[in-house]
Amino acid sequence: MREGSLDAPVRFPLGWQEPWFWDEVALEKEMERVFDICHGCRRCFNLCDSFPRLFDLIDNGPTGELDGVPKEKYAEVEQACTLCDMCFMTKCPYVPPHEWALDFPHLMLRHRAIHARKNGIGFVESELADTDKSGRLGTFVAPLMNWATDERNTALRKTLESVTGIHHGARLPKQASETFELRARREGVELNTAAPAYGKRKAVLYATCFVNFHATDIGAATRGVLAKNGVETEVLHPACCGMPKLELGDIEATAAAARKVSAELLPWVEKGYDIVALTPSCALMLKFEWPLILPKDPDIEKLARATFDLSEYVVDIAKKQGLAAGLEPVEGGISMHLACHARAQNMGPKAAEMLRLIPKTRVAVIERCSGHGGIWGARTENFDIAVKVGKPAAQAALKNDTAHVASECPLAADHLMQVMEMEAGETQPKPFRADHPIEIFARAYGLMKE
Repeated sequence: MREGSLDAPVRFPLGWQEPWFWDEVALEKEMERVFDICHGCRRCFNLCDSFPRLFDLIDNGPTGELDGVPKEKYAEVEQACTLCDMCFMTKCPYVPPHEWALDFPHLMLRHRAIHARKNGIGFVESELADTDKSGRLGTFVAPLMNWATDERNTALRKTLESVTGIHHGARLPKQASETFELRARREGVELNTAAPAYGKRKAVLYATCFVNFHATDIGAATRGVLAKNGVETEVLHPACCGMPKLELGDIEATAAAARKVSAELLPWVEKGYDIVALTPSCALMLKFEWPLILPKDPDIEKLARATFDLSEYVVDIAKKQGLAAGLEPVEGGISMHLACHARAQNMGPKAAEMLRLIPKTRVAVIERCSGHGGIWGARTENFDIAVKVGKPAAQAALKNDTAHVASECPLAADHLMQVMEMEAGETQPKPFRADHPIEIFARAYGLMKE
C-alpha cells in the first residue's frame, strides 16, 4: 500500500440506480471510513467549512477520535459541502486509483440524496432550484424583481428571508428583461471571413439558465468574439443542466435534465457543431457529472466529448487555427479568479490562458474559492460562512490592485465583489465590479464598451 498518490484522479459512476447506494447502514459505515481517513490527513482544512466542522467534532469530542462523534452529527459535515470538487481534484492524495478510493463530494451527495428520498425536498427549496421557471417568469417583471431582491432593500429582503431562507444581505443575480435566446435572434453578428478559423469551426452556445435569464452580456460577448474569429454560432437553451437540483440530492431530476438537453443538442453535434457551455458549472455537468450519473449512455458520452468550456474553446481555437488580429492591451491588469467548477474540469487555468493571449496585459491568478457555492452561500445559515471562506480570494484581489477583476462564474463574481467591499470598507466609495473573462476579451477586440 502506498502513502498517497500522484496518479491522475479517477471517478467512478455514482451508482444511484443500484440498491446499495440507498442503504443507510452502508452509507453510515462508508462515512465513518472516509471521515477517519480525513481526520488522519487534514490536508483539506482550509478548503471549505466541511472539514473544519469534522475536525472540530472530533477534537472537541470525549475521545479526540472519530469514535467520540455521534453518528447523527455526520449530517453537519455534509450540510457544509458545496460540491465544489476541490478536495477531490486538488488536495486529496487518496482518490482513485489509490486503493482507499475517497470521493468526498460524491459521498456527501449520496448522503444528501438518501435524505432527500427519505424526507422529501421542501417546496421552497424545490422552487428555488427550478431556475428555468423563475428565470422565464422573471423576464416579464425584471425591474420589479431587481428592485425587490436588491440587498439594499433591507426591509423587503428581510421579509423574503423569512419565506425563502435566503439571507437578506446576500447579493443576488440581476434578472434580464429579455432572454439571451431572444437577444441573439434580435442582434446579428457578422462573421469575419478573414479569420484563420473561418469555415473550420461552428458552435452551438448552450446558453445555460444563468446567461439566458440573467447575464446576457456574457452570451453577447461570446458571440462577438467567436464571430470575430470566423466561428458560426447558434444559441440554444433546451433546459437547465440540473446542477441546482443535484445540489439538493435530486439525482433523478438531474438525470432527466441530462436526457432532455442531450436529445436537443446531439443533432447539432451530428451536423458538425461543437457545444460550448457558457458557465463552468454547466460545462462540468455536461462533460463529467452526466456521464457519471448515466454511465454507458452513448448519447451522454458523445455529448460530453463534443462539449467545451467557454474559455477552453477560445484557447483551443488559438492553438489549432490561430486568433484573428485586433486584440489591444487591457490597461491596469486583470485579477483572474478561477472558478472551482472550472478547475474541477481538470483542463488547466484556461481563463487565465485566454486572457494572456491579449498583448501586454498583466494577468494575476486567484486560486481560492469565492465561498459562494451556488445557492448554498446565499442561504441564511451559510452566508456568514460563505463570507469567511471568500475572504482570502477577496484579499488577494485587493492586494493585486488591478484595474479589472474577472471570474468565470457569475455567482462567484458577485459574491467576491461583495466580500471585497466588506474588506475595503469606507476606502471604497463605489461598488466593485467583476466581469466574465470573455467580456474583457471582447472589449480588447473593441467589440464591447466598458
